[in-house]
Amino acid sequence: MKLLALDTSTEACSCALYLDGAIEDRSVIAPREHANLILQQANELLTEADLKPTQLDGLAFGRGPGSFTGLRIACGVIQGIAFAADIPVAPISSLATLAQGAYLELGAEHVLAAIDARMREVYWGSYVIDNQGIMLCQDEERVCAPQAVSLSTSGQWYGVGSGWATYGDILTEKLEPAVQGYQGEKYPQARAIIPLALAAFQKGQIVSAEKALPVYLRNQVV
Repeated sequence: MKLLALDTSTEACSCALYLDGAIEDRSVIAPREHANLILQQANELLTEADLKPTQLDGLAFGRGPGSFTGLRIACGVIQGIAFAADIPVAPISSLATLAQGAYLELGAEHVLAAIDARMREVYWGSYVIDNQGIMLCQDEERVCAPQAVSLSTSGQWYGVGSGWATYGDILTEKLEPAVQGYQGEKYPQARAIIPLALAAFQKGQIVSAEKALPVYLRNQVV
């Protein structure tokens, strides 16, 4: 399978190309530069692989939650490629991508993903790895004050994401002794989207270009 994935939901701007088991990617921390960088990253990966968008089997993108501007950029780019090449899209949760990255990089199997939502809130989700190596959400993803986060299952958990960088003390105090540690300087990466997207394609959880839309979680989008 040939799959192109991208994520611009947070400060990180990343793109990954999956070619029959191999992954090449580009990633940079560049707030407010995503619009200039993401197409360049995609073009570089496709050029190096000697591929045209029409030769791809599918696309995937970080659908949110995250930065409103970043989500619109990712959605616009994905829709443009999908319309032009007439290929399906797998919208992937940015929180799930964070959790998948924690599993791939750190071996964490129980992950609390938190992205700083500003306005003294966090985007929040809890994830557990399944027997296929895919992170599954244990509760509905939500946006809430860090003091309002909760866990519906027991066990030892590892926290990742900018929400932990901003509110690590509050979250740890709220959830102790369940939290065994956290890393706040982690962002959703397109490389971690790949296994989630492959699973989505296998399950038929894909959409056409016009239905590849952001998920903000917050009702009021300014």
